[in-house]
Amino acid sequence: MDKPITLVEHLVELRKRIIICLIGLGLACLLSLPFASFLLKILKEPATTTIGKLAFFSPEEPFLIYMRLAFLSGWIISLPVILYQLWLFISPALDESVKKYSSYFIIICFLAFISGAIFAYFLLIPPALKFLLSFAKEDLEAVISANKYISFITGLIFASGLVFQMPVLSFILARLGIINSRILRRKYRYAIVIVFIVAAIITPTPDAFNMSLLALPMLLLYEVSVWVAFFASKGITYGAKRT
Repeated sequence: MDKPITLVEHLVELRKRIIICLIGLGLACLLSLPFASFLLKILKEPATTTIGKLAFFSPEEPFLIYMRLAFLSGWIISLPVILYQLWLFISPALDESVKKYSSYFIIICFLAFISGAIFAYFLLIPPALKFLLSFAKEDLEAVISANKYISFITGLIFASGLVFQMPVLSFILARLGIINSRILRRKYRYAIVIVFIVAAIITPTPDAFNMSLLALPMLLLYEVSVWVAFFASKGITYGAKRT
């Protein structure tokens, strides 16, 4: 029988994992910095038909923009390392039948984040920009701050990437016995309301079309999460019967 881990040992382990994550993130950011201008061109692509050149309004703004872009790229590059450290931290609370799936956890989480980022880049951002800039009539001229634009784009990409982690979170919570498919199914009506509230917060436009662009995939992900929790709970029951 394993010896119970004390709170102090938990905190020491957490500190170790955070330090490793920060080192990996820092190195990835340094490697990404020389490619920041290329990343800026990629992130500006969804706005090529609606925005001309981006402007900056202070001497330090270009430097801060490139640092932010390097952080975004560094986060994506170091995400497998961060996910692995997260898995090492939570795995002691999981049963032995699940611990061997660490590689699947990392791959699925990474692909889910990338899928969310791609979804935001191609399907969410272009219509959102078009809608917002449509209010610029003849008496208004768009002079878009590069810093504001990058904050807008990266915020949507990060938010969408995190939203796409719902099935993974459902699996972990189900394996820990915190939730199950019956609870998720019973709370479906509340989930619909919460999904649309979250979509309204994340989506920078108040219209129903752009909000639905994010809300509908979130509802689909919730349904996937229900089935993931169902099979995860089945795994717990099967493991209990074997013992």
